[in-house]
Amino acid sequence: MVRALVLLLTHLAAAPVVSERVEIGERNRIDLGTFECRDITRSTVLQRVCYDRARQDLVVVAGGAYDRYCRVTAETVDRLLGAPSMGQFFNRNLRRETAGSRYDCHA
Repeated sequence: MVRALVLLLTHLAAAPVVSERVEIGERNRIDLGTFECRDITRSTVLQRVCYDRARQDLVVVAGGAYDRYCRVTAETVDRLLGAPSMGQFFNRNLRRETAGSRYDCHA
């Protein structure tokens, strides 16, 4: 039993670490290696929330598609995750309707 555990741990230690990369939009790929991701089960709008505090980058999965929001403060993300209705908070405070809006990454 101990031998099997040592063999398994040795095998896992030798395995390469692979970052998760996701498609955002039609041509953008982003590496989630620096993001803290959470699967969301209590929202019908959001399925996943990933946040990089150092870069203030937020990536969400809404309706099965990944989207990225830039310059989002940690306080805003904490309020999103703690909101009674995450979907309502997201739609009112984060979701952009047009290019050049507050959290647009290209603004």
